[in-house]
Amino acid sequence: MKILGGKFKNRNFFMPKDIRPTQNIVRKALFDILGQELTGLTFLDLFSGSGAIGIEAISRGAQKTVFVEKDIRNFDVLQQNIKLLPIEMEEQGLLPYVLFNTDAFMAIKMFAHKSEKFDIIFFDPPYGDAFGKKLLKTIEAYDILHPNSVIVAEHLRREILPDKEGRIYLFKQKKYGNTVLSFYKIDEN
Repeated sequence: MKILGGKFKNRNFFMPKDIRPTQNIVRKALFDILGQELTGLTFLDLFSGSGAIGIEAISRGAQKTVFVEKDIRNFDVLQQNIKLLPIEMEEQGLLPYVLFNTDAFMAIKMFAHKSEKFDIIFFDPPYGDAFGKKLLKTIEAYDILHPNSVIVAEHLRREILPDKEGRIYLFKQKKYGNTVLSFYKIDEN
């Protein structure tokens, strides 16, 4: 597969066996909707798999991208893919990414405990496991969002996610065959 945009456009990366990658048309649409430029933003990629979405965020200028992948085989491929990128350390000696080999729900709790917040949270759990609603509840319950944060869920058309979960509300939805991208924001009122 290839990176679709940004400074690493057209670079190849590996796909783990036995996973369903986010299709190119869906990846392109996601970043078209988010805006091509992510400079200065923090990006959380839950259920990272190969890292395709988070790597795309790095390529498009995200200040910091956090990858969370529980499956060790996928995590190994994710690490290989990150090593393929010609990323240099910033002046402060910090890389623009962090990798966690852990459960997404545990990671959310850990980020809240560390007072880490994200501008964009993307999740694409295994289809059919009905994690979408539970993830929205968990994200809403823990303080890991900025006031203008965007949460994006990739899910099957047949998995109906709520229009509202606490302070989080659905503001846009796009369908691509059986795949849906649901975009959420925080209601600060």
